[in-house]
Amino acid sequence: MRVLDNRPKVSRRAFVAGGGAAAILISGGALTCPGEAWGMQPKTLAPETMRTLIRMARDIYPHDRVADRYYAVALKGYDGAAAKDAKLRTLLEEGVAALDTLAKAKHGVGYADVGWEAERVALLEQIQSGAFFQKIRGGLVTGLYNQKEVWPVFGYEGESYSKGGYVNRGFDDIDWL
Repeated sequence: MRVLDNRPKVSRRAFVAGGGAAAILISGGALTCPGEAWGMQPKTLAPETMRTLIRMARDIYPHDRVADRYYAVALKGYDGAAAKDAKLRTLLEEGVAALDTLAKAKHGVGYADVGWEAERVALLEQIQSGAFFQKIRGGLVTGLYNQKEVWPVFGYEGESYSKGGYVNRGFDDIDWL
């Protein structure tokens, strides 16, 4: 009896063009995302720490239409600040290590490698009252949403005062809410 392999065949090109494009790779001390054509080389924090922070940021403020590079930009400031502040560096590195330990105990892999968003969110809920989580969450509010490049994704045109305000400029024309 002949056994047929009915699994879908995915070429490398299709993988990179599709779901695999969102993978953040660590190579030679740098983070790269081939599908989005961006890279980042942390100077103070370990690349694995930054990878976990980016995944964490996406889970805290999930936006399917916002690319990982915007989350990376929002977190890049932590790398620079950690170079000047040993206490912050310790908070970030130990916070990621504790999150990875929690993930490994429950799922057998580090936080960034937990496959389902709901499982990662459940892990974050366990640490949400801690200083590490609050530091990341608080910094992301301005770090992510103050990027002018991400505003068009949300339909935000920027400040309107200098142009006469929002009332006469379509304040209610957002159709995605």
